[in-house]
Amino acid sequence: MSVTVPVSLGERSYDVHIGPDLLGDAGRLLLPHIAKTSRSRPLPVVTDENVAQLHYPQFASGLEAAGLVPAPIVLPPGEHSKSFEQLEQLSEALLKLGVERGGLIVALGGGVIGDLTGFAASILKRGVDFAQVPTTLLSQVDSSVGGKTAINTRQGKNLIGAFHQPRVVLADTEVLSTLPRRELLGGYAEVVKYGLLGDAAFFAWLEVNGRSALSGDAKAITHAVAHSCTMKAAIVARDERENGDRALLNLGHTFGHALEAATDFSDRLIHGEGVAMGCVLAFKLSARLGLLPPADSQRVEKHFAEAGLLTRIDQISGPRPDAAALLGHMRHDKKALGGQMTFILARKIGEAFVSHDVPEDAVLAVLREG
Repeated sequence: MSVTVPVSLGERSYDVHIGPDLLGDAGRLLLPHIAKTSRSRPLPVVTDENVAQLHYPQFASGLEAAGLVPAPIVLPPGEHSKSFEQLEQLSEALLKLGVERGGLIVALGGGVIGDLTGFAASILKRGVDFAQVPTTLLSQVDSSVGGKTAINTRQGKNLIGAFHQPRVVLADTEVLSTLPRRELLGGYAEVVKYGLLGDAAFFAWLEVNGRSALSGDAKAITHAVAHSCTMKAAIVARDERENGDRALLNLGHTFGHALEAATDFSDRLIHGEGVAMGCVLAFKLSARLGLLPPADSQRVEKHFAEAGLLTRIDQISGPRPDAAALLGHMRHDKKALGGQMTFILARKIGEAFVSHDVPEDAVLAVLREG
């Protein structure tokens, strides 16, 4: 029942394996990506405290079955681990393990672990290979594919990072059953994003089948993950360094990252919730600018709301983020060019485009109303 999605990038090409029980088969799938001279050395497995408890034993058994020697590095969970402090500690731990250029570093966890581990791998000894083993829906369909790695700073999210493609991605769909509902819904926001930016038929499929996927239907969730990865792989193959089409993957993220920064990257708003709200705001902005039929904007908000996701700023717990402060965060977004904010807008569901000339008063109006 597993599916393999290729990411075609010449000598940096790799496969994304999607399906059940991939943790148990991890050794066989990872072994070809480790130099023979490094296979007897400790294999660093970077994870967090929550994932280590849930999934590390099964994963370690899969590695040991192939003769590998796993060496866990367990970090605190949460977005705050994407920091200079944790990058330094992780780098020191990897060096103490004697990681060689012919070796492999494994990221077992969600987007935080994948981003941090990938960035550490990119700078360690000027570049060491790593593998992504994403354990959340969000990381399976988004951050584990495409080679973006980064940490956060006080100025914003993902501002320090590098492009560093993994050697292989193992997306075990069985592990999704252990996710808290909130985390699962956060990942679903990224799945919906693919339909909104470039595949209206996929969005329509989600309107019918999304609830089944979220309820654990194995066939539906595998299709949702595989289709999302296939779309991302095609975009990354055309535009690895985000000079064109890849920017479309940021649909909802200019708003979403600002909302995350305004809530101090805390549990008040997790990333996927920010993306869902950001997509709703991006479609509202498109409608306000006369680019999009209002009915499409309403349809998008309705689907996110029916799935159980936040769609309005005042639904965030605690004090409501100030519209002017949110605009300030957007000006510092890494996608800004020449002082101009970058937005992904839409002409209709499934047809998104990049815009650098959105009037600030329109953005403020949407933020105040949203």
